[in-house]
Amino acid sequence: MNEKQLSLRVLILITTPKLSEKAIALFTKGNVPIQYQWNAIGTASSKMMDILGLGSPDKSILFSVMPKPFADIMLRKLKNDLKMEKINSGIAFTLPLSGVNNLLVRMLQNLEEYSDALPARKDENIMTEIKYALIVAIINPGFSEEAMDAAREAGAQGGTIVHSRRIGNQEAMSFWGMSIQEEKEMLFIVTPKENKLTIMQSIGEKFGIHSEAKGIVLSLPIDSVIGMNE
Repeated sequence: MNEKQLSLRVLILITTPKLSEKAIALFTKGNVPIQYQWNAIGTASSKMMDILGLGSPDKSILFSVMPKPFADIMLRKLKNDLKMEKINSGIAFTLPLSGVNNLLVRMLQNLEEYSDALPARKDENIMTEIKYALIVAIINPGFSEEAMDAAREAGAQGGTIVHSRRIGNQEAMSFWGMSIQEEKEMLFIVTPKENKLTIMQSIGEKFGIHSEAKGIVLSLPIDSVIGMNE
């Protein structure tokens, strides 16, 4: 099986630090080869955090890559083992991945073979495709809360802030008129697909590339999600 034949997913879990450690143990037990973890800050109000089941503002983001059949199984395991339908549990979702290097393909092929041997859960209905999108806004530090306010005005319920550093080529960035500031903040928002464009426009109008925030706003499709309370 080659890269084109292997259907890959990025699985992202945003949850409390305590539940994140449980998820890491779950992934380790499942022999998932690629795992990354970041600390982050939730942006929703206390009342909205409770509605979304996100609890305290301290968050951990767990990022992993795996074949789609295994990602489906891992989402079911997260739902059942982490009780993600409850308050303070968080949200997990998968994103389609279009490319990966050959070494990782070989590693993930072995993982896919392992997933075939895992017992399927009876609760199959949670894997029904849900029309959600992940909006990512990459902006200069200090603008994330205001950008989130603009997103809320357009229908967003809440988001997660990740602090990062730019590693792009400075000459190329200057050529395109983009900020070369080293520190950046990334705002992640999961939203129903029908709200995506309005939210992106609301952020871009006030915090886009020509503003002081020097923001870039993009979106990715989510094909499966758990923990998103309606």
